[in-house]
Amino acid sequence: MGFFIGTINQSLLFKEAPMLLAFAFVFNTILVISAILIHYEVLFKLDRTLPRIAHLHSRYRVLIGVGVIFMTHVVEIWLFALGYFVTLQFPGMGELVGSSAGHGVFLDYVYFSFITFTTVGYGDFIAQGYVRYLTGVEALVGLLLVAWSASFLFIEMQKYWTDSRKLGAN
Repeated sequence: MGFFIGTINQSLLFKEAPMLLAFAFVFNTILVISAILIHYEVLFKLDRTLPRIAHLHSRYRVLIGVGVIFMTHVVEIWLFALGYFVTLQFPGMGELVGSSAGHGVFLDYVYFSFITFTTVGYGDFIAQGYVRYLTGVEALVGLLLVAWSASFLFIEMQKYWTDSRKLGAN
């Protein structure tokens, strides 16, 4: 009898699998596009705003850029944490397995998102099921956005620090 019940549950799972996989694909795509658009808009606005605050020394403009980009990454990480929260509300999407800090489930999702986005991956939480696709996508997007930020800041530093040297400032 136990075998029969297990067979029914597996049968239902196989019928739900394409729908769960489709949800994971669509939802992950929406998260990725949202994170990339947020990042693009922030860098676009930063590129327009930094030259307008010419009354500040070039060092401070670069530091403002670093701060804004850091906060943008934090927002993107929280976006993915929200993605974990929503995804794991659906039965059959999987789970995060590991030792919780005891600060609440959502903060565990935020922590997991931080270590995934930055590709640190301590291993104290492990994604199982379809939510694994979100972790893979988040790691790739995190790598891409961090590299994009570094490139942007490198260009900004070249502009402002080269201008400082021409003016004879420190």
